[in-house]
Amino acid sequence: MRIIDIRETAIPLKSDLKNSSFDFTEMTTSIVAVITDVVHGGRSVAGFAFNSTGRYACGAQMRERFIPRVLRADPATLVDDRGDNFDPARVLAAMTAREKIGGDAERSIGIGTIEVAVWDAVAKIAEKPLHRVLSERYGGKPPDKVFCYVGGGWYRPGQTTVDLQDEMRRHLGAGYTMVKMKVGGLPLAEDCRRIEAVLEVLGHENRLAVDANGKFDRASSLAYAKALRPFGLKWFEEPCHPLDYALYAEIAAAYDAPLATGENLYSTEDVRNLVRFGGLRAGRDFIQVDPPQAYGIAQYGATVAMLEAEGWDRGSLFPHGGNQMSLAIAAGFGLGGAESYPGVFGAFGGFADDARVEDGFLSLSDRPGIGFEGQPALYKLMRPLVE
Repeated sequence: MRIIDIRETAIPLKSDLKNSSFDFTEMTTSIVAVITDVVHGGRSVAGFAFNSTGRYACGAQMRERFIPRVLRADPATLVDDRGDNFDPARVLAAMTAREKIGGDAERSIGIGTIEVAVWDAVAKIAEKPLHRVLSERYGGKPPDKVFCYVGGGWYRPGQTTVDLQDEMRRHLGAGYTMVKMKVGGLPLAEDCRRIEAVLEVLGHENRLAVDANGKFDRASSLAYAKALRPFGLKWFEEPCHPLDYALYAEIAAAYDAPLATGENLYSTEDVRNLVRFGGLRAGRDFIQVDPPQAYGIAQYGATVAMLEAEGWDRGSLFPHGGNQMSLAIAAGFGLGGAESYPGVFGAFGGFADDARVEDGFLSLSDRPGIGFEGQPALYKLMRPLVE
């Protein structure tokens, strides 16, 4: 049993979306295929993944370092102890060989994307959905549905408050019960009016979270914290730079409602520092690591174990991503839920075409692996890598 090739390509998102910090007009992503010598149905089993939206394609590092290391490795060192499937943790070890400690963001995305594609292959070889494979290894009883909130409220040219309210009504009509919207792209008073307008539609403050995408300095962070506190939001996400733990601690002391962060952290050590020095409180705040961007699923398992040792419950963990990968991870680890970006990032956003959200929960598919094959538009981009 061996991995016979790993291929990647860069795909542009072609999105004109804008949050408070940056726009996506130049954004690309890397698609990866891990091709094995295992044959099912007359075809070699291949695992797929992509580095989830928000970070650019990273094929150069993959081609120069990570892919050659896997292909050069003794195949026997990449399989599990039974010898009947691949071991993603051992593939991860092969990719990180001869890498100097630290500097995680330079390599964690490329490594993590390949590692998640390995998991897709592992689940297909086992002929099980990835969420079931992960549940057996990390979570216990596999669920049949996962809580899922929707991300929206982007800043669009010419958007009115009525347009924003109509968007939220569409999300509720699609079955979602919780929405996250952007803040920080307009003056504070205008953002507060947008929040008030959305709450009129949602009907309950606990159904709304807001996301500043790390834009604010100290003064703005504290000003927003003061203004947002009366709204009783589900959470206030990424008010400041993700590595400014001292400022996070200051905000947490001033804002006694939930905070959320973590999507821009790239190692278990980063997350450990966040919970030790960032003032976040287990049982109140939320952590949103993006596993494919942080060395992959096996390392995410180590991060979850670390958080549990620090007193955090899995219900407080929401993986960033809004795609089939984050959905499988949320389900398999028994996390608080997943996020969704329907119609936002083209083929890379959302879930299988037959997925349905009912009363805030998304039912899970029995397709083997991550389930990209249920997204024809995305699978059309992936399939050429193995042809």
